[in-house]
Amino acid sequence: MPVKIEESWKEAIGSEFQKPYFEKLISFVKEEYKNGVCYPPGHKIFAAFDHTPFHKTKIVILGQDPYHGPGQANGLCFSVADGIPKPPSLGNIFSEIKSDLNIEIPESGNLERWADQGVLLLNATLSVRAHTAGSHQNKGWEKFTDAVIQNLSEEREGIVFLLWGGYAKKKGNKINTQKHLVLTSGHPSPLSANRGYWFGNKHFSKANEYLVGKGKTPIDW
Repeated sequence: MPVKIEESWKEAIGSEFQKPYFEKLISFVKEEYKNGVCYPPGHKIFAAFDHTPFHKTKIVILGQDPYHGPGQANGLCFSVADGIPKPPSLGNIFSEIKSDLNIEIPESGNLERWADQGVLLLNATLSVRAHTAGSHQNKGWEKFTDAVIQNLSEEREGIVFLLWGGYAKKKGNKINTQKHLVLTSGHPSPLSANRGYWFGNKHFSKANEYLVGKGKTPIDW
């Protein structure tokens, strides 16, 4: 079954689409979208790849599940559509950026402007049933996004991987740390952040320093 995804990603990971697990996954996702409300909107399931081509990826941020409330998910991890209130984790991300780089907190929580600069905002699971967190986990998405991470690790050099929380750290365990920078910390969710595992990690300045050291343009966070 043909999957609409940005051309450079099709070249990099297109072989996944022919595998039995992926065909099963797509038929599950189609049924879910047909029979109920799911997020993000169908045309935005692969938005992270559309905004951030394979060869332009400089930074990878790993999330777990899309937001499952109305109008929130836009296909980029931690990001919400314009006009939607910022969820707590995203609020904590912006607070850390302000403290790290003295950048004012923006009104919108839409992170498309990061994605367009080369920040791959990748959820481990790319779809979810409305109001049911984790409802599309263990159906094949994780296998697909593992292949994405592994491909970036093997085929590219000098990418910064930001792994926040235990789940992301585990998912990133195949990244080649000789070729890439891996920064880890607690998750920005209030539960972890308020216990001292998030604030002060300075990941945004560290990521930019690394990119500059590699002769790349830093991210305008």
